[in-house]
Amino acid sequence: MAPNGAPHVGGLPFGGGRYVKVSLISTVKDAGAHVGEFLASVRTQTRPPDEVVIVDGGSTDGTWERLRAEPGIHALREPGAGIGRGRNVAIRAAAHDLIAVTDADCLLEPDWLEHLVEPVERGTADVAAGFYRPLATSLFEVVSAAVSVPERDELDRGWMPSSRSVAFRREVFDAAGGYPEWLEVGEDMYFNHRLRESGARFELAPDAVAWWRVRPTLAATWRQYARYSEGDALAGMYPHRHALRFGVYAGAAFALATRRRSLLTAAALGGAAYAWKPLRRTWTRLAVAPERRPAAVAMVAPMMAFVDAAKMWGYARGLLVLRGTRGRVAPAEDRA
Repeated sequence: MAPNGAPHVGGLPFGGGRYVKVSLISTVKDAGAHVGEFLASVRTQTRPPDEVVIVDGGSTDGTWERLRAEPGIHALREPGAGIGRGRNVAIRAAAHDLIAVTDADCLLEPDWLEHLVEPVERGTADVAAGFYRPLATSLFEVVSAAVSVPERDELDRGWMPSSRSVAFRREVFDAAGGYPEWLEVGEDMYFNHRLRESGARFELAPDAVAWWRVRPTLAATWRQYARYSEGDALAGMYPHRHALRFGVYAGAAFALATRRRSLLTAAALGGAAYAWKPLRRTWTRLAVAPERRPAAVAMVAPMMAFVDAAKMWGYARGLLVLRGTRGRVAPAEDRA
């Protein structure tokens, strides 16, 4: 233990002030359109990372060449690697014991890293749960993001960070077994659960903001949420949440089919409560363009139904895959 009671990791004292070195890691594949902006946002950090490690999963659009030419970047090439494996490779290649993770299609606020690592540096947390906001320009993107991306005042102590914006000690990464390489999507949430199960201390870092690019089309949005939910099924995550979603929509369909006033009233009230947060987010995020609010509000309910349909489709597909593999998608040591 350090003199002040803070634990040591790899000889570096946590909790003794800002002298713990941090490795920033990310993965990338075919991000030529955005990687330059991402790297620029890394270079302008008020608390620069001591090391940047980026694993390329086999880009063919010039991304790899751009990374290799970028000064100060430790670029590794791992063709065919998924996000989980890419992150594990980057972390194991990193030199330091404080790891910050983001995605290479994000834009980082200049003080992102400074705020993100603060809870871990001062020794009050093993995992710092940063925040992310939608980088949305079209009305479609604003409404799509409002369905799933919370506002800061909605966060609570149980907030599970996306690996677009998270920092942790190497010790807890090792204790959790790293990111699951067998899981193509949802690997960060699975890793979060493993961190909590290992006893890691989480702390919110809501001022650590990464801007996340929202999918720009219906087709891309469908694929995104269907894949997320398929990953949930394969990893055994959130079964009650998915069962509730199926049940709610089945109940709404029954109410419409029977046309019983009491059931229709209950369905309408339940739907209004369900839509309240997305409606509020939409209204808030269009404060700079109030003339767009009526159209956006009208889009919220259809967008919610569309996203939920994608989630149900993906979850059902994942369950079918599980059934076909007799539940052996995950390695034995990763199965609950």
